[in-house]
Amino acid sequence: MNLMRLTAVELGKKIKSGEVKVRDAVLDAFAQMEAVEKDINSYVTVLEKEKVLAKAEEIQSKIDAGELDGPLAGVPVAIKDNMCTEGILTSCSSKILSNFYPTYTSQAVLNLEKAGAVIIGKTNMDEFAMGSTTETSYYGETKNPWNTAHVPGGSSGGSCAAVSAEECSYALGSDTGGSIRQPSSFCGVTGIKPTYGTVSRYGLIAYGSSLDQIGPIAKDVTDCATILEVIAGHDTKDSTSVKRESYDFTSALVDDVKGMKIGIPKGYFGEGLNQEVKAAVLNAVKVLEEKGAVVEEFDLDLIDYAIPAYYVIAAAEASSNLARFEGVKYGYRTPEYRDLHNMYKKTRSEGFGEEVKRRIMLGSFVLSSGYYDAYYLKALRTKALIKKAFDDAFAKYDVIIGPAAPTTAPKLGESLSDPIQMYLGDIYTISVNLAGLPGISVPCGTDGKGLPIGMQIIGDCFKENNIIRMAYAYEQSRDYERSAIAKKRD
Repeated sequence: MNLMRLTAVELGKKIKSGEVKVRDAVLDAFAQMEAVEKDINSYVTVLEKEKVLAKAEEIQSKIDAGELDGPLAGVPVAIKDNMCTEGILTSCSSKILSNFYPTYTSQAVLNLEKAGAVIIGKTNMDEFAMGSTTETSYYGETKNPWNTAHVPGGSSGGSCAAVSAEECSYALGSDTGGSIRQPSSFCGVTGIKPTYGTVSRYGLIAYGSSLDQIGPIAKDVTDCATILEVIAGHDTKDSTSVKRESYDFTSALVDDVKGMKIGIPKGYFGEGLNQEVKAAVLNAVKVLEEKGAVVEEFDLDLIDYAIPAYYVIAAAEASSNLARFEGVKYGYRTPEYRDLHNMYKKTRSEGFGEEVKRRIMLGSFVLSSGYYDAYYLKALRTKALIKKAFDDAFAKYDVIIGPAAPTTAPKLGESLSDPIQMYLGDIYTISVNLAGLPGISVPCGTDGKGLPIGMQIIGDCFKENNIIRMAYAYEQSRDYERSAIAKKRD
């Protein structure tokens, strides 16, 4: 039995009942990595097998003693390489942090460890989460398990590919402008971007501080809701963390959407959307309508302004956040330099990749004294108007549904040759981050090439249960393919 074919919750139940040992689950994950990792390149760091097995034995003894009884105890997990893990390389897939071993662990990962999760590795990503394809990584591109000639999406492409290729039971990703939802769509897995502030950002190496949020990536909605319950919570170490009334997400796993109102933004289904993606998403909406949901089209204003506003704000925050990487305190330092300023310049020139440099320059430009009002302040005003447009929509609708991406996964190399086209690929996801909303991508079919299509369900702030309920109800209606490897094997 291939244990990595099970969902995380299914595997957790078997471990809890004694039917499966934690050691067996870990060995299964390593066997799958040994079989496919050379073709996929999902991981930056795979932990030493003997150390992971020792940890598995420690967790097994706690499960046997009744000290650990949560649904994820003993289940192998992979962590995106921008979340600090004590003593384990955390590089953000960048040369400038290729020797950085943190002295502490991010809060979201600590929450998983307390629940008995077994960390098996750190996943590949676009450098500093800047990209939509996982091709900007210093450690080489990750490939899509459904077709290795195509990208897995990004920036959490390594996490999504690892889940899709059954190299782990589930993974953590981060989402700044769609970096969980878009690669989940491309890789045929399920991913949730929670409401901003729901999951602690402590220990997450920032790209855009007002936009970043950690979330789960897994095989199905049940897994994602279960993982989110474990990682969510108020954290005094994170000034953006919100104290919520409830962190109960699994109660929304009910197959009932009768009377729930779905808003379909007309602008999401116009020019630029692939026809196969459009048909798959609208067919999924029809399924929900047949289950009793009320569907209505509406105009979501300002969608055309989301991309320029997002890239101005994200680049501005990135240029500020990445200023700390200069070769003094930690990370890579150029071996030859004349003086301090020359060291800064050479270290950054050699340590950062092209896409990161492009965004730092853009961010520095829009924050400069002559252009601050013209670009950055206007982008912030636009962000406020986008939030108001969503507030107006959620006064009428429980959820908003659209595509997660305008196309299925492009071929390797296609997007990097045209950065503007790559930025436009985030058109349906970035406004969710600008407004701080929760969103989920759930598989809803494949195109003519056999590549997955994802449906995005967006909810109002702190209304994750609405999107989980809608996604779960849709998921129950069809026997979707859980992973690329399973589909090939079947």
